[in-house]
Amino acid sequence: MAYAIRDYRDGDAPALADLTLAAIRSIGSHGYSEKQVEAWAARHPGAQRFRARVEEGHRIFVAADADDCPVAYTLLEPDGHLDMLYCHPEHTRRGLANELLAQSEAYARGIAITRLYTEASELARPAFERAGYEVMHRRAFEIPYGDEAVPIHNYAMEKCLS
Repeated sequence: MAYAIRDYRDGDAPALADLTLAAIRSIGSHGYSEKQVEAWAARHPGAQRFRARVEEGHRIFVAADADDCPVAYTLLEPDGHLDMLYCHPEHTRRGLANELLAQSEAYARGIAITRLYTEASELARPAFERAGYEVMHRRAFEIPYGDEAVPIHNYAMEKCLS
């Protein structure tokens, strides 16, 4: 299947929200418990937040299929924070994470960002490592969920571009 990497468009928001939840719920179970996955999914802000993030100066790169439907994306903040990298479960293992990270890095270099950093899930960590990011430390924290706090973890990672 052919994919294209392109900039976010306003009409992409519902598809990005849907693929984010599909990725968390489907792929998340490979590295986290059911309760952790549901707490993670519950904190996802939904479609309305994508437009706001773009208006705040964040850059979203989208991997689209042959029908121009979004199947993966990454969100880069102006300070070099790579906030999101998600791929729909039906489109994993096709190099999309690598392509999106490369596009984000090329864009960052073009605007003189000298350091990229992220908090990668257990599942995204290998993609970031393949792209040259280094683990700085494991982050253990809690996500409020219902009337409890669910412990979870991710990895603070960074890549120097200078």
